[in-house]
Amino acid sequence: MCGIVGYIGGDQAAPILLNGLEKLEYRGYDSAGMAVYTGDALRVVKSKGRLQVLSDLVDGGKSLQGTVGIGHTRWATHGKPSDVNSHPQVSNSGKFAVVHNGIIENYQELKEKLIKKGVSFVSETDTEVVAQLLEYYYDGDILDAFIRVISRLQGSYALGILCVDDPDKLYAVRKDSPLVVGLGEHENYVASDIPSILNRTRNFYRLKDNEIVELTRDSVRIFNMEKEPIEKELVHIDWDLSAAEKGGYEHFMFKEIMEQPKALRDTISPRVKDGRITLDNVTLTAEQLHKFNRISIVACGSAYHVGVVAKYVIEKLTRIPVEVDVASEFRYRQPILDKNSLVIVISQSGETADTLAALREAKRLGARIISIVNVVGSSIANDSDDVLYTWAGPEIAVATTKAYSTQLAVVYLLAIYMADLLGRLTPEEYADYVKELQELPDKVEKTLENKENIQYFASKHFSAKDIFFIGRNLDYAISLEGSLKLKEISYIHSEAYAAGELKHGTISLMEEGTLVVAVATHQQLLEKMMSNVIEVRSRGALVLGLTTEDNAQEIGKDMDFLFSVPTACEIMRPSLAVIPLQLFAYYVASMKGCDIDKPRNLAKSVTVE
Repeated sequence: MCGIVGYIGGDQAAPILLNGLEKLEYRGYDSAGMAVYTGDALRVVKSKGRLQVLSDLVDGGKSLQGTVGIGHTRWATHGKPSDVNSHPQVSNSGKFAVVHNGIIENYQELKEKLIKKGVSFVSETDTEVVAQLLEYYYDGDILDAFIRVISRLQGSYALGILCVDDPDKLYAVRKDSPLVVGLGEHENYVASDIPSILNRTRNFYRLKDNEIVELTRDSVRIFNMEKEPIEKELVHIDWDLSAAEKGGYEHFMFKEIMEQPKALRDTISPRVKDGRITLDNVTLTAEQLHKFNRISIVACGSAYHVGVVAKYVIEKLTRIPVEVDVASEFRYRQPILDKNSLVIVISQSGETADTLAALREAKRLGARIISIVNVVGSSIANDSDDVLYTWAGPEIAVATTKAYSTQLAVVYLLAIYMADLLGRLTPEEYADYVKELQELPDKVEKTLENKENIQYFASKHFSAKDIFFIGRNLDYAISLEGSLKLKEISYIHSEAYAAGELKHGTISLMEEGTLVVAVATHQQLLEKMMSNVIEVRSRGALVLGLTTEDNAQEIGKDMDFLFSVPTACEIMRPSLAVIPLQLFAYYVASMKGCDIDKPRNLAKSVTVE
């Protein structure tokens, strides 16, 4: 949830750290800070509030001299946002400075033991325990002390440390929290993610759990917990730098909405060859697939909503029972899984703590794991039997758009692929689905061309206090995502309901002027859906209808406002229906003056439970 960046080289560290933190601020913006070795001591500057406060304190980095440092942007967990709880945390003598992303679960126990030994604490954070432990165990060998500390920690962490006694080295380690190493010419880096330092290097190492890295200006050494050296494969990143920048758009979120046609093409096109779906990274055989008696999907947030769509799609095409779980609840219901179970894990970052824990529980129970992730080499990808990457590119905005859309595309690919292996599709049905897949990016592009219609509607209703989203079947699944997008970035109270459940309580909330978004793309349920629309309108609600072009004329008279999307096959309509819902959320938030890319209390990658 927090962001870490570290630098050692020949240039002034502070401006580099600030630049990296700016690109990491989506991970947390309760406070920010940095520690730089200035030639005789570690100078620590930190402050509650946005990164700009820190930047002003150090005059954009100009006033903080030194060529090695660590920086941090915080999403608060232990200890309220404050100057003293900001990172870096420093040991009593000032010898060690530490930045941390994660949660040290046993910090209270460790803290109490240190207090009994005379160590005093100044903050409420779990991170300060790491700094004080380092000093307590330090006897002249930093690496030894670091390993002793790590061996005592329970929970998740990515740690960066500096020590006054050896200021020409920077140390870092990760466990269940993302961390990469960037390689430069006479300079090296650590960071929570690649885009934060992509302007400085394109060559990286991806650290695995409990791999410790020691950086100097001219070397990078990686060790395991026994201090044995580890050889790592170099990863070269070919992303266009502009992919991680706004590129002239006011917000990353809007840029990423507009990038969805390209992201879909990049995700779909390489996997369709000569009219056949080819999933090179999936080794699942027809024989194995026939043995599965259930499929479980685990995910969090928007990825969970992808899972709800996937349930409908996979069951329809494969006829295998599918259940969908919020990853944070999955482990605690004692799931019934075995070697005849397939588990599909969905995560943009590949580092979501609850999802990773659910994956590991499923593996323990003997299930086969297929993951859908956007980040190559992420923890979830590494722990899976098969991986399907979404080629969305870097997604910076906290509220996901293009990652969600590419996850849906991969679900379609996988569902059709499995149905074909099982012999559930005729050649004609298979060909039709592949054709629809290939046409999907163009249809999304066409939908985006009509964005001004959604903007106009948003301009009339951005002051709404409550908004309800209703739908049936796949339209209900999309309603969940539409509602989440809106509440994430506009702070308007919003809820999604299966339209057939209106009479079971929700209808009592309808009154004059209540805004309802009715998603009505499912042809077989259109009449029932329109009955629900009439129900809410009769009680004074205003209804924004969302349907397909071929149904627009039929239902338009019963809507206060109607937006239509191109017609597509039933299972792929969610990819089109979600576009106006993303746009509606964006325009409403923009008109309210909200901080769209950095909504309050949220972070992009939830790496703590």
